[in-house]
Amino acid sequence: MKFSIERAALLKAVAQAQSVVERRNTIPILANVLMEAEGDQVSFRATDLDIEVVDQAPAKVERAGATTVNAVTFHEIVRKLPDGALVTITDDGASGRMSVEAGRSNFSLATLPKEDFPIMASSEYEANFAAPAPVLRRLFDKSKFAISTEETRYYLNGVFMHVADTGGKQVLRCVATDGHRLARIDADLPEGVESMPGVIVPRKTVGELRKLLDDDEAQIAVSVSETKVRFATPGITLTSKVIDGTFPDYSRVIPAGNTRRMEVDASDFAQAVDRVATVSSERSRAVKLAIDDDRLVLSVNAPDSGAAEEELGVAYQDDRLEIGFNAKYLLEIASQVDRENAVFLFNSSGDPTLMREGNDETAVYVVMPMRV
Repeated sequence: MKFSIERAALLKAVAQAQSVVERRNTIPILANVLMEAEGDQVSFRATDLDIEVVDQAPAKVERAGATTVNAVTFHEIVRKLPDGALVTITDDGASGRMSVEAGRSNFSLATLPKEDFPIMASSEYEANFAAPAPVLRRLFDKSKFAISTEETRYYLNGVFMHVADTGGKQVLRCVATDGHRLARIDADLPEGVESMPGVIVPRKTVGELRKLLDDDEAQIAVSVSETKVRFATPGITLTSKVIDGTFPDYSRVIPAGNTRRMEVDASDFAQAVDRVATVSSERSRAVKLAIDDDRLVLSVNAPDSGAAEEELGVAYQDDRLEIGFNAKYLLEIASQVDRENAVFLFNSSGDPTLMREGNDETAVYVVMPMRV
């Protein structure tokens, strides 16, 4: 195998692939990236047995072939090569070494046979559709903060992507929750989604997927089956197993009868929460909200470290309410708001609170209160 490739194209492809590779590996081949040169392009494939990324880059291929090399080391080398360099990669297949040449630099890296590299079995997908990158970016970006990190409730360790009915029309919906807060984001239904089974996309996959979604013009080809999900752009294909479990009925948690409405400038609110939470004890980080006639007082009282309070002007015309929340949860939810105003709907100090952006029903957040 022998090919020449621009450093920038090589770096982009290898960076994408190596981020999937697990740092702590008991199986040596899983630390490697599989390179396959053919025609006028090279593909880079990496896997952790749950996720597989295949990245293609244009190259001048002199001799077709394939080999595997340590992903992290290879990425570090490419990263440190001078910008604009032309990189020549050669592997004779017999010596167990692959050479990387660029300008006056020359590296020789140990390889492992390509036959040992595990390729994810292809499966029949029940639904195939195309979605614009910004739509998927919004669905996952706004919901991923609520993904649970608790291993015991493994079915909450991802984003539940499914087709849902709302107000008589079908939408593509992503939901994530950890039992303390919940995010429910809707988007218009792309063509071909109707037959899609609901799947739980794992947390790591959501993180990797984000890298495919930076280009606003891109159309992402999405394929979904009961066991796998695949996202593809012309240059990159990300295939992942989905979490084998049943996502709980989240609709029961979303309060429908909350009538006490408070409207507040989202960025002012987030900054105020951040400021008063500075003195709170690390463990609970509880912030108390006292709301009365168009004014909100945020306060923290931590006996061991001090107290803080801040007043904000809000729109609120209801009975006085005092309610406590975890500061981190409030901050994360407030930072999801793109528009200026966040609307909070309360019931009582012991019931879940609903938050949305203005009158936008397509992004709804729920947060559980805490005693303060």
